[in-house]
Amino acid sequence: MTRAAPTTLRPTSAREVRDAVLDTPGRLAITGAGTAAGWAGRPERADAELDLSALSGVIHHNPGDMTVSVRAGTPVRALQEQLAEHGQRLAFDAARVDRGATVGGLLATADAGPSALVWGGLRDLVIGTTSVLADGTMVRSGGHVIKNVAGYDMAKLVHGSYGTFGPLVEVVLRLHPVPKAVACVSVDGPVAEAASRVLELMASPLEPIAVEWVSGDPGRLLVRLEGGAETLPARVERLRELLGADAREAAADAWDAHTSLTDGPHTGGDTDGPAPDAAVVRIGCAPTRLAPLVEQLPATAVTAGLATGVATVTVPGAAVAEVHDAVAAVGGTSVLRDRPDALDAPAWGPQPSALALLQAIKNQLDPEARFAAGRFAPWM
Repeated sequence: MTRAAPTTLRPTSAREVRDAVLDTPGRLAITGAGTAAGWAGRPERADAELDLSALSGVIHHNPGDMTVSVRAGTPVRALQEQLAEHGQRLAFDAARVDRGATVGGLLATADAGPSALVWGGLRDLVIGTTSVLADGTMVRSGGHVIKNVAGYDMAKLVHGSYGTFGPLVEVVLRLHPVPKAVACVSVDGPVAEAASRVLELMASPLEPIAVEWVSGDPGRLLVRLEGGAETLPARVERLRELLGADAREAAADAWDAHTSLTDGPHTGGDTDGPAPDAAVVRIGCAPTRLAPLVEQLPATAVTAGLATGVATVTVPGAAVAEVHDAVAAVGGTSVLRDRPDALDAPAWGPQPSALALLQAIKNQLDPEARFAAGRFAPWM
């Protein structure tokens, strides 16, 4: 007998989210724009789907304090357009923003882009959240004032939680000015050579906003600078001198390959299309260990933040467990971001030492395991 499809609930306010949690028995799947539906563990079947895509829009923007509060289902791309009218931005550039990713979804999956080198991820840009727990409790953490507070910080806890503690309904973010000018310099070379250049670059006063290596033959190092329209050209010239005679100023679309390899589904390394059994793994480790680690992986495509220690690698599906083990061996972390439907591979690497604490928090906030079942399998 075929089971009926789960009921879909589309609340438009925080109160409606709370009511949906209270009035709907059983397991709830939390969804939004769907740009990370294949990330982490495969979601187990739920009794109802809580679709937060209609929970969208700016609640309050304070240009003077450079803060904005938004509903969790707000697409970051739309938010950036509204902020730009005031000369401000959310200093965040994860690849899937262009596909409509939402503030809540990006925070829940701990996603970040190249500019995390300077601005950090959403964990660093969020100063307050409102969440709904399994018993309907509305939990607020932080606020519009940028300061540290004592107590249980839900704003940090939900970062990378994949909804396992309950749905986010509102988020308060700190903002930054839109830069007057942006430039990119690139230089070709293998990852080991790029890593040596990055060590010298990070010791210089040039203050790059993003430093990423993109695989190819032989690969390419991309460095982004931001600054004043009058002062940036001189910094670009100094950057070219530091990177070597082959360094050149790149066009605005130089980052397109990086975006494609970071966010493209089942991305392969050839121009004829992705390999059908490819899997995409996000890895993180100490920056100095990243280049040697990338070199030893059976990757067909790589983007590597040589100054942040974060990389996205495309590997044969059969090699996913090998990747997890290699990353764990250097003290790093890894999680699947994409894989073929038929692939049965571990979504996460070896269980973390803090797993008991994670389970204890889950049991306290969601004792009946109603939210995000399967996302952290096999850990819990």
